[in-house]
Amino acid sequence: MTGTTSRPPRDASESALVLPRYLRDPEEQRTPLAYPGYKSTALRAPLRTPVDLPHRLTEVTGPVLGEDRVVPTDADLTLRMGGEAQGQRIIVFGRVLDSDGRPVPDALVEVWQANAGGRYRHVVDNWPAPLDPHFDGLGRVVTDSLGRYEFTTIKPGAYPWGNHHNAWRPAHIHFSLFGQAFTQRLVTQMYFPGDPLFEQDPIFNAIPPAARYRTISRFDLDRTQDNWALAYQWDIVLRGQDQTPFETDDDGDVA
Repeated sequence: MTGTTSRPPRDASESALVLPRYLRDPEEQRTPLAYPGYKSTALRAPLRTPVDLPHRLTEVTGPVLGEDRVVPTDADLTLRMGGEAQGQRIIVFGRVLDSDGRPVPDALVEVWQANAGGRYRHVVDNWPAPLDPHFDGLGRVVTDSLGRYEFTTIKPGAYPWGNHHNAWRPAHIHFSLFGQAFTQRLVTQMYFPGDPLFEQDPIFNAIPPAARYRTISRFDLDRTQDNWALAYQWDIVLRGQDQTPFETDDDGDVA
């Protein structure tokens, strides 16, 4: 630099750098941070009203994840530790979309779930259901150029979780996503159609009624593989009015 100028600073609205802005979901469609029926939210929820921070350069340009770290076998949860998992084999597939309905390529999609007996391979899960020696319940994949993802896994079982008397979680798969920016971060759960446990599950019922259907996958007979696996489709929207309901905090439990 050889010198400076004395011109007044330019207003932010006149800046040559135009950053993308992501739609914020309406307040009435946001899953509440505290929900009386879901007891552990009393420990999770903030005591003050959350504040929406502005989207600056860091939030809309990162992270860079490195797709070479994800290999094809990461997407098949049925083959682990030298053997094949027990249970109903299923294919879970769909697309990751942004608030304008456009595909989100190169998004990291990670899943974790209970096994066919409803038990996690986790130190705090000790209810008397058998552990499968060939199922760790973990998988990941990077979306392709059209935002598509696909996993082969086992349909998880329901399990008791002690939230209330005779409390059982519906069958579900946990999803964690990173899109092309930190504002495209999502942690959520996918459910299966027609589950009889929906009505008594406070996590599902904490979602505003108008948005609950977005968490339920759709059975797809056309994608079912003959004599091999059933198929369920679940599209995920990261932002905007059609956003997939997401968990706003995570204290590390397996519910």
